[in-house]
Amino acid sequence: MTVRMGLIRKKADWTLRDFDAYWHASHGALARRAPQLREYWQNLVLDRLQRGIEFDRGPWELDGISQLRFDDASQSAQAFDGSSLAAELIQDEQYFLDGLHIVTAEPTVVIAIPAQQERSALLKRMSIITRLPSVSEEDFRREWTIHGELVRGMAGVSAYRQNVIVGRERVKGQPCSYDELPMDGIVELWFKDAATLEAAFNSEAGRKTMAHAKTFLSHITAFVVGERKIL
Repeated sequence: MTVRMGLIRKKADWTLRDFDAYWHASHGALARRAPQLREYWQNLVLDRLQRGIEFDRGPWELDGISQLRFDDASQSAQAFDGSSLAAELIQDEQYFLDGLHIVTAEPTVVIAIPAQQERSALLKRMSIITRLPSVSEEDFRREWTIHGELVRGMAGVSAYRQNVIVGRERVKGQPCSYDELPMDGIVELWFKDAATLEAAFNSEAGRKTMAHAKTFLSHITAFVVGERKIL
């Protein structure tokens, strides 16, 4: 499984409401036509508070995050690289977006994600994480696996998925280096509500988890999002 994520900024003269309505009804209908697409979710950014963590925030300012799931990376590439749909999408994105980065990630579910009815009632937080300059990609992956087990021990976490970034496009359609888009993973965490989130990170297990995070991460940029399934 591979997931293609769009890190989105709306145009400054669009209200959040108008942006969300267009992203949902118009752009969503266009993107869901991608061949061999298995799932498509949109995540509207609702707040940018760190909520329960004391960590340096990265430079990323987003209004939404899209997630398009394919069986493998080759199917994702076939859907967007030079296709007529890709050209339509770019034209549409230029109409309502001011910025768009693309990352390709390999997802790992650490705590099972519930069925959609239960999932829709949960609060979701997504975070972009960047490793310390002294930590290699290999060491980051090892430490994030260890970190996942620590998160598993935190009471109140309803679901948890790690997305290790394996491809980057600072400008859509143009692969770039790590230095041009320095992010290593995207975290998805679900909680019953904001109070449960705060309590989880302020618990002894939560403090231990975040102490470990500081041994291999330089930045965590957190967003509470409202998720919506398109396909």
